[in-house]
Amino acid sequence: MINWPAGVDRIAFDTIDSTNKEAARRAVSTTKPLWIIAGEQTAGVGRRGRAWSSQQGNFAATLLMPISGDLSTVALHSFVAALALRDSFVHMTNEPERFSLKWPNDVLMDDGKVAGILLETCGVGPSHLSIGIGVNLTVAPEPEKIELTSTAPKHMNGQITPSDFLTLLAHFFAHRLAQFENAGFSSIRKDWLKDAAKLGQVITARMQKHEVTGTFVTVDEGGGVVLQAGTDQHVIHAADIFF
Repeated sequence: MINWPAGVDRIAFDTIDSTNKEAARRAVSTTKPLWIIAGEQTAGVGRRGRAWSSQQGNFAATLLMPISGDLSTVALHSFVAALALRDSFVHMTNEPERFSLKWPNDVLMDDGKVAGILLETCGVGPSHLSIGIGVNLTVAPEPEKIELTSTAPKHMNGQITPSDFLTLLAHFFAHRLAQFENAGFSSIRKDWLKDAAKLGQVITARMQKHEVTGTFVTVDEGGGVVLQAGTDQHVIHAADIFF
């Protein structure tokens, strides 16, 4: 049986502008991990400020947590969240072969995007990390031109509510976070690479001013994607990835 993790709070809204924005508003008064879930977002935001569609029945939530330790490790929590999402999907479906992980922060089902992750820092310092997560539980929105085709697990439609999914995700996130904190990123990285989409294949990393096409070799210890293009090896820390 999946239980809510100890020491973690949660709050639910029917409608909100954005769970990440609510997390920023609550940072000053939050001293332990807090999940914020909403039935509907009116101003959801994805990576690079893109609009994130959040329709009724889909999952929209943010984990707000105080930052402890080195700020340089904050971005690595996207890998923790991605593994927790995949754990949740596999628990729901018992079909692990259908789910893979797309660098830097997407989860794929049958090669279509089923979940996205957005990390932001907030509070003074900054003092807190917010991990925004959107999941197409029942409805797949129209794909953005630069994104993969979106998908939704239609065979699970109506079988799990966003609230129930939050309990799953919070449980598995707590497990993966403990792994990260106790064994370091090398352990998370090893597990992430086991299910990395297109590992060993040619992909394109598109930055603001240029792009690199090469073989996806690995993810390094800093979380950067490593591409081999001819004799040159590129380590990239921020890009949109195209297959």
